[in-house]
Amino acid sequence: MLVRDRMSRDLVTVSPSTPVPEALRIMEQRRIRRLPVVREGKLVGIVTLLDLFRVSPSPATSLSIWELNYLIARLPVEEAMTRKVITVSPDATLEEAALLMRQHRVGGLPVVEDGRPVGIITETDIFETFLDLMGLRQPGLRVTLVLPDRVGMLAAVTAICRDHGVNILSVASFPPHEGEAEIILRLAGERAREAVDAIRDAGYRVMDVRDSR
Repeated sequence: MLVRDRMSRDLVTVSPSTPVPEALRIMEQRRIRRLPVVREGKLVGIVTLLDLFRVSPSPATSLSIWELNYLIARLPVEEAMTRKVITVSPDATLEEAALLMRQHRVGGLPVVEDGRPVGIITETDIFETFLDLMGLRQPGLRVTLVLPDRVGMLAAVTAICRDHGVNILSVASFPPHEGEAEIILRLAGERAREAVDAIRDAGYRVMDVRDSR
């Protein structure tokens, strides 16, 4: 799955000269935490809610309320934005986007094509994708197995499911460790528990079985 499949295309942007109060208002209205900053169609920065709070005068300042309002109203977004923006291509994989977010400790990435922002991908989009990939929105049986790290082991298990008329909603595997791999299956079908018993009878280690609603 690619970034373009999960990114938000309803991109909300501001210009470098947008006043900080206006940017805050946009974030509040749209319930978002970051705004790409665009000049003449090109991405020149990104500003987050935390960035805007940081440039706002401290409540402990000696300035009067009128002076504070005057300063904040005139403060442009470019005074708070990050200029070195970590971006991602719409043709990048979601795994690549997630890795970039993790490496740079950011919660969202502008999606840029030919120098122009075309969307944004956030940690929420990644989480939503994870839920869908794991089949968590569908009722089923969650089964955790530990299989020998050998060719054909997973195929043998899925064959048992097939023979019992059980549908496999999702499969997740963790990198092998000490010759074994942990596999998580999400099964659907009236005979799902029978299939699990058959997997166990075939000599495979079933570590956990639970209903998922």
